[in-house]
Amino acid sequence: MSAIVEKLLNRNLAELTPYESARRLFSGGQDWLNANESPYNNIYQLDDSTLNRYPACQPEDVVQRYASYANVSSDQVLVSRGADEGIELLIRAFCQPGRDNILICPPTYGMYAISAQTNNVGVQSVPLKNDFSLDVDAVCQSQNVNLVFICAPNNPTGTQVAREDIKTVLEAMADKALVVVDEAYIEFDAHNTWATELAHYPNLVILRTLSKAFALAGLRCGFTLAQPAVIQALLKVIAPYPIPEPVAQIAEQALSIEALPRLYDQVGQINAEKQRLTESLAGLQNVEIVGAQYANFVLFSHPLAKELMQYLVASGMLIRDQSKQLGLQNCLRVTVGTPEQNQRLIALTNEFLNEVAQ
Repeated sequence: MSAIVEKLLNRNLAELTPYESARRLFSGGQDWLNANESPYNNIYQLDDSTLNRYPACQPEDVVQRYASYANVSSDQVLVSRGADEGIELLIRAFCQPGRDNILICPPTYGMYAISAQTNNVGVQSVPLKNDFSLDVDAVCQSQNVNLVFICAPNNPTGTQVAREDIKTVLEAMADKALVVVDEAYIEFDAHNTWATELAHYPNLVILRTLSKAFALAGLRCGFTLAQPAVIQALLKVIAPYPIPEPVAQIAEQALSIEALPRLYDQVGQINAEKQRLTESLAGLQNVEIVGAQYANFVLFSHPLAKELMQYLVASGMLIRDQSKQLGLQNCLRVTVGTPEQNQRLIALTNEFLNEVAQ
């Protein structure tokens, strides 16, 4: 670190370890099954006639189409640069640096804590129970918390969060905190969405994305759903032109009535392939399936997880090591890929297990 950087860097960033995204961890590979991306690559059209103009802050057609898709009103929708920006906006709008806190329930998505830390906002932690269920009593008893982040389905455990548990937290925090339900993977567990409950809970916020089921991770387009007062607060801190025109055009197409059947079909195919992948992994020696499979990935453990990970990476098969997460010792997470990719993963894993058994 240079002298000028060391002198001027915000104190709260000095010890911060940045989020290790899939692309930061690995720069190359044959099979990318480490970022929970869709295996599908759909085709879209672009109109370049207005690229000389700044885009709308909130593209009307995108907002309206997502509202229709999520069965909410358009004034309950904010579109952002991925759900990650939604996390950032919530922290900036509702937490005062150096004073307020968020609450997370690990093992869970890492960006909640990192976004808080970069904004000098405290992070309180209430770990999930041994079965990965929410510790409702501990969450409800937390103090000085402005935002409660609950990932449902949870990443990286793939587990649901009981509706009664979320309801209890919402009611306990009614006059204390916003409860943010991260539904990045909700298309794979669609009947458990909380979007239909927005009218009943002023403190309910929902995060959504086009990165997973919509197969648009490269688009960086996410949504925050909440009552209008929350949306208006977020509009105070969002950038003037957050959504590039090409992003808006593709999002609008992806959310069209004509495109949605393709989404549902691809989700169905991923869920079917996920079942086959889970069964194949479970049949391998000393492999234990961990958590549940309500998203588009499978979490499993093996006593030689570190060595298996190295073997797969050397073979160009990139998955995600989750061993550093609380309660996930020796755990690896694999995204559901194409049938060919999934079969190759099983074959390579089997090769490794046969080699170490000799």
